[in-house]
Amino acid sequence: MEARHQDQPPHLLHFSEDPGITRFVPHVPATNPEQPPMVWTIDEIHAPLFWFPRECPRITFWSEDGTPADRLGATDAPRVHAIEERWLERMRTCELYVYRFDPRDFRPWPDADGYWVSAEEQQPLDVDRAGDLLELHVAAGIELRVLPSLQMLRDEVVASGYRFSMCRMGNAQP
Repeated sequence: MEARHQDQPPHLLHFSEDPGITRFVPHVPATNPEQPPMVWTIDEIHAPLFWFPRECPRITFWSEDGTPADRLGATDAPRVHAIEERWLERMRTCELYVYRFDPRDFRPWPDADGYWVSAEEQQPLDVDRAGDLLELHVAAGIELRVLPSLQMLRDEVVASGYRFSMCRMGNAQP
């Protein structure tokens, strides 16, 4: 599946629990050590992929045409996010910050929807609180499922044909 990106985003975003980052230095992600050092951001359309505590394992999937993503359970929502129940309290209390960047020095990363990268050090335009993570989901019409484990859903999502993202799965229950 070819990665999709927002056309000409007005700005790019980075989410962090640290509100005091003044410069972003290219780095190699621990989960993808074959990649060259880069600064990683996300476009606004795909920003909900990061409305979670950083280490929270999550599975997100969505329909491409905005219709309900109901092949994996009844829902009216076009987008579904799932976390494990042991992360629910952290979702309620997490202070997440959103950094905004000028997109001119970034290029789309071809391996994942919405990711943009730069090989150069970057300074954010500004930083603000992201807000209540559960309320962000509600306001965006995203169904948030709270499951005992993500393992069964993982295989179902891969086979579903939906666009999806899975983050921090190494932190998921076995």
